[in-house]
Amino acid sequence: MLYVEAMVLCLVFWLTCFLGTGTDVKNARSLSSYPSEAQDAVHGRPEITDNAGKKTSPVLSFLSSLPVFSVVLFLAGLPVKQAGFTGNFLNVLFLGQALNLFDLLVIDLLWWRHSKRIRFTGTKNNPELYRNPRKHLAAFARGTLLFTLVAVLDGWLLSLL
Repeated sequence: MLYVEAMVLCLVFWLTCFLGTGTDVKNARSLSSYPSEAQDAVHGRPEITDNAGKKTSPVLSFLSSLPVFSVVLFLAGLPVKQAGFTGNFLNVLFLGQALNLFDLLVIDLLWWRHSKRIRFTGTKNNPELYRNPRKHLAAFARGTLLFTLVAVLDGWLLSLL
């Protein structure tokens, strides 16, 4: 059951990413997550920068992700709930880290870096602008910490039920 849940979470996450891309307006919402090379290439283009989401600090982004993933993984942890903290912690940790690893390997390094869907108009023939993995690797490191904290919190909450 745990593996099925992990696959469903990954599929939903990929669909969310896929549906959030495809046009300059949609792509601009996550401009701050693009490599610096891609940001520099579209800097000064108001049709993109005017639609860019607010640039948030990594700390604020981390803190805002904590409650979102705490709720999502708490709900995902209910069907596989165990009596004690350790089992619940390990289940939620597995789900979170599976999602984090899927995000890095499949979404970021395979799909995102090679898809024309995420490229801005005028840069579609410049794939090198989108291939720097630095931001993806940093996000993976933050995700590792985030999902560990979520697993501690949700493991404790699930053991109280």
